[in-house]
Amino acid sequence: MLDRLNHVAIAVPDLAAATATYAGSLGAKVSAPQALPEHGVTVVFVDVGNTKIELLEPLGADSPIAGFLAKNPSGGMHHLCYEVDDIIAARDHLQVAGARVLGSGEPKIGAHGKPVLFLHPKDFQGTLVELEQA
Repeated sequence: MLDRLNHVAIAVPDLAAATATYAGSLGAKVSAPQALPEHGVTVVFVDVGNTKIELLEPLGADSPIAGFLAKNPSGGMHHLCYEVDDIIAARDHLQVAGARVLGSGEPKIGAHGKPVLFLHPKDFQGTLVELEQA
């Protein structure tokens, strides 16, 4: 069911500073910031060749990332995103297997313009998992 690792997401308290670190210190190619109001975040993507690193900061006080940063003020790994061929089939399979899909259970459009879902971290060894339709 899983395809490749699409990205590793890192929550950061200051997106501009994190972008400067990746672009300056590490010499990485970093995308322009993209606000995603539906998800409550602003993101950039760092291209590392075989996958991407997503740096995300809260967009508004009620962002889910704000809560994460309250517990982890310096930031940290937030989630892993895996590609799937058919997000509805993957969701249905996972729900039958007992996995919890966060939110309404209906896919939202993610930063890449493709449908995404998030899976409860308690069902995946403490790791928040995002599925993105390839």
